[in-house]
Amino acid sequence: MGTNEVLGGGGFHHVALRANDFEATVAFYKQGLGFKERFGWGEGDKRVVLLDTGDGNYLEVFAGGTGEIRPEGAFFHIAFRTTDVEKAVQSAVAAGAEVTVPTKDVVLGNNPETPVRIAFVKGLNGESIEFFQSTGDNKL
Repeated sequence: MGTNEVLGGGGFHHVALRANDFEATVAFYKQGLGFKERFGWGEGDKRVVLLDTGDGNYLEVFAGGTGEIRPEGAFFHIAFRTTDVEKAVQSAVAAGAEVTVPTKDVVLGNNPETPVRIAFVKGLNGESIEFFQSTGDNKL
């Protein structure tokens, strides 16, 4: 982990992309760019996969794209690693961010189950920022 004192380690965890063609998108990043599939969950239009870009940072690919090109593009949030989600949220709010998803614990997938703590805020330019903390044995 890095040395960002506000985030408690910090650094990029992932950038999220909503794919219009999930299989083709995953194949593009795996075969075309050499990313490795690290973890996946869900079914059908609810599928998600984390692709390791090569240094422990991830591209998170979501199924369920509509086929249309959105004005903001296909990337829809950025996530930062933290060792204390609530502290990161409080710091962001103090600097002007707005909470859009309060801190919550979730379990990703089931092979293995991967508990994490997350929260989302809206930055000053409308950007969606996730704070991501691995809380179980399977660290992401």
